[in-house]
Amino acid sequence: MDYTGIADLYQQQYAGYYDDIHFYGRLADRIAGRVLELGAGSGRVTIPLARRGHQVTALELSSGMLEYARAYSQQEGVDVNWVQGDMRDFDFPATYDLIVAPFNALMHLYTSQDQRRALEAISKHLSPEGTFVFDVYVPRFGLEGVLRHEGETFITPEFRRDVFVMQRIDRLKQLATTQYFVDTTFADGQLKREHHTLTQRYFTRYELEWMLSSVGLQAQFWGSFSGDPLSAESHVMVVQATRT
Repeated sequence: MDYTGIADLYQQQYAGYYDDIHFYGRLADRIAGRVLELGAGSGRVTIPLARRGHQVTALELSSGMLEYARAYSQQEGVDVNWVQGDMRDFDFPATYDLIVAPFNALMHLYTSQDQRRALEAISKHLSPEGTFVFDVYVPRFGLEGVLRHEGETFITPEFRRDVFVMQRIDRLKQLATTQYFVDTTFADGQLKREHHTLTQRYFTRYELEWMLSSVGLQAQFWGSFSGDPLSAESHVMVVQATRT
């Protein structure tokens, strides 16, 4: 999915999301090698990795997100190799000691063909002793087909922005489609409504294990960024994979 059309909204929604930052930072510190980030977005994870002194190549499909990312890295005074590209089809001359795909990035691989292509590219770019780490949410959905406001209101001197969502789940294809209705009220009273669609392919634990094993990677699973065991109560699956 290309996030260009919702890059501004994404920034407002997740600029303050830090749950995974220290996890990926400590992981990169421990491995201490070249890092490749897939689905880097606006650099929310990338920039902290670069601040810690890591050599990071960041792959992102959306030109709009990359504009934010490049401005962010310039503001922070760090060097990142930003690359616009698709995680299903990338080819770099280097291999990487750590490849990461934070914050549900793999959930934009909607078909088995997409997943296979991406995992083959990841395996190709992983050094012999390298580690691939990612996180995806555990599927747990609210009421379907109901328009709801989940507390996302953003207020600036120029406008007030309210975000409403409606979700539908295709359990056969394991697709969660979220409709965003974004109401922006300007200081002069003018109202602007935007409509955006986000589709994510959700995964089960053993499905992920099988997918990774098909490209020669052996997976370990956790249920939090603190290393808690994966359980029925977990909200996130954190997956670390190395060569078998």
